[in-house]
Amino acid sequence: MKCGRGRVWLDPNENSDISMANSRANIRKLVKDGFIIRKPVKMHSRARWRKMQEAKRKGRHTGPGKKRGTKEARMPTKTLWMQRQRVLRRLLRRYRESKKIDRHMYRELYLKCKGNVYKNNVQVSTDIIMAANPPDFGIVPHIFLSPHSL
Repeated sequence: MKCGRGRVWLDPNENSDISMANSRANIRKLVKDGFIIRKPVKMHSRARWRKMQEAKRKGRHTGPGKKRGTKEARMPTKTLWMQRQRVLRRLLRRYRESKKIDRHMYRELYLKCKGNVYKNNVQVSTDIIMAANPPDFGIVPHIFLSPHSL
């Protein structure tokens, strides 16, 4: 019947016929007649799981008592670093292809990204804007002058 003993149903009214069956052929006949039936699989509901996931999306059940594993094990810093590098490098590539920055500027910013100078796209964009339009201070205050330039 290709199932476990728990899923086999024997007709209680046909106990005598079933007990007399002593060969595979007899059992097959009983199955064909419907005295021995394979019960359907019991349902494995996911309703409770769905409800729990909905709550987790809202931020429930995620306190210190639920955490197994260190911060590093849960979200490795290397993975975060790789994600950040990919985002920044993608931005630089787009800027270079759209001719917003030349290849020299690209290389400089690329190495700065690698050197952990920028945390996100906004910082890179701001740096590009500042390089294109340096702030005009008019008369440079003495704090911007190096001691060697005096």
